[in-house]
Amino acid sequence: MSLTSFSLLQWVLVIGSSLALFAVAPLARTAGEFFGGARRDRVPSLLALTSSLVISWLFAKSITNAANLGLSFGLVGGVAYAAYYFSFAVAGWVIYRLRTVGGFPSIHAYLVTRFGRGAVALFTLLVSLRLFNEVWSNTMVIGSYFGAVGEMPYYLAILVFTVLTLAYSLKGGMSSSILTDVIQMVLFGLLLAVILLAIFPRVDYEVGPLLRSGTWTLATGVDLFLVATLQSLSYPFHDPVLTDRGFLSDPKTSLRAFLWATPVGFICIVLFSVVGIYGGLAGVDGQAPVEVAKLLGGPILLVMNFIMITSAASTLDSTFSSFAKLAVVDLGVAGKEKLVSTGRLAMIGITVLGTIPVFLNPTILAATTVSGAMVAGLAPVFCLWWVKAPPLSFYLSVGFGLLCGLVLVLGWWPASWGIGTGTYQDLLGVTVVEIFGCFGLFLLGRQFAPPLAVQPLQTKP
Repeated sequence: MSLTSFSLLQWVLVIGSSLALFAVAPLARTAGEFFGGARRDRVPSLLALTSSLVISWLFAKSITNAANLGLSFGLVGGVAYAAYYFSFAVAGWVIYRLRTVGGFPSIHAYLVTRFGRGAVALFTLLVSLRLFNEVWSNTMVIGSYFGAVGEMPYYLAILVFTVLTLAYSLKGGMSSSILTDVIQMVLFGLLLAVILLAIFPRVDYEVGPLLRSGTWTLATGVDLFLVATLQSLSYPFHDPVLTDRGFLSDPKTSLRAFLWATPVGFICIVLFSVVGIYGGLAGVDGQAPVEVAKLLGGPILLVMNFIMITSAASTLDSTFSSFAKLAVVDLGVAGKEKLVSTGRLAMIGITVLGTIPVFLNPTILAATTVSGAMVAGLAPVFCLWWVKAPPLSFYLSVGFGLLCGLVLVLGWWPASWGIGTGTYQDLLGVTVVEIFGCFGLFLLGRQFAPPLAVQPLQTKP
């Protein structure tokens, strides 16, 4: 296959898949369809909601990280990264209790009732930064399959992919996001199966070397496993793509979807890390998905391209829908008669802002670990939701988490406070300090200030 033919097929995949999704995406005319994912007054089913949860977290940079960790640490790396998917179970249970016991119709309703508008403003800033980062960090992965940073094909691929994904998101909002997520989940499964079937013959169908890869010690990936497990208490709550889906169906269906998404997402990440594990056995170096795909041949490289396109698209459309809901519904910036049109404008806004960093050539950081350290203070805010705490508790906990995360990012965390000797020793150290500190400060705040004298919003769950 010539380089020109291969490049042409890449463009066919990007444009063809996006146009197909635009064709099947429903046209949302009401706020329930655009923001709530309803179709013909029917809320998302268990299967649709589970698929949407899983694929919205199997984003391009996530599965790239999983493969790279498999390359670095073997099976341990894949399992360590998959531990972030414990977040589904934590968020699912907390949201279920918020709805059925607390009577809260949304995350923002809970926060404004318990901690006031200032807390809502700070929380909104945190989740907005998360959504902003999701745009450029995922589209840059797509661009890397078309050219090097700074080359015209790189930027052109990013712009074309982003605009086409925005087009079908504008058409249906959350309803198109849910429907296309189901399609993208099926595609992801099929494409992953193709990649694994290309790998297994090269190891003589022996799974033993894959399972025995890596060493289960703090120095070789277990430190990241502990980080991911601990951060699962806070990490899901700063991702509106995940939490929004906890309010789309009835409470029991939503809870079941979150619980099913936990093992499904975990298994998907571990299976994709096999790409990197095989790369380690084959002695490749660099970005595991790209290098292993090259090793397996041109057709598999196309499949790898397609799986990245599928994963990035599912995350982007969910990001656009969640930002629209955040801006228009949760913050109430538009009147009822202009909800949908304002939501579409919000999507365009986050697309433009989120694409600007692409041209500044930022490094695609391990955003899950860094942002996870920054938002550890949300753990007691949500995991102890039934505790009547004052706004002071919120600010102490969230503020301490942000301070610790900032110290880590700036490289000021004392080396002696790390745990173990592995790559993530500092991150594990700061995470342990945050967990104890944030929960302690949250409870301490109750000793110095009374809770807000506001009754919970009692609505039917």
